[in-house]
Amino acid sequence: MVVDTAQRRLEDMLADLDQAIAVLRSEHPEADQHTADAGASLSATDRAEAALDAMRRERAEVLAALARTRAGTYGKCVDCGRPVPEGRLEARPAAARCVTCQAKHDRFRR
Repeated sequence: MVVDTAQRRLEDMLADLDQAIAVLRSEHPEADQHTADAGASLSATDRAEAALDAMRRERAEVLAALARTRAGTYGKCVDCGRPVPEGRLEARPAAARCVTCQAKHDRFRR
């Protein structure tokens, strides 16, 4: 993937995430307070909080990918330095690792 194209896609993703976070925060302001509930089922607030957390993680990945485009390292695995497959970058423009290193990373995170 051409870096300019990737950077535009990442910037669009960032704008979309920022908008989605703002909408979710305005609809569920209590979700930002991270209150723990001992209830067995997920409330709307719990679901909103989980969605916000996921969007924040994705936003951090996009910001890191944008930083890699500026540093000239976009498309190189952050662990082994080999190229990240083009298809992987097409599907996940913020991907930081090749498939092999991502699998290792996921195993160690569990």
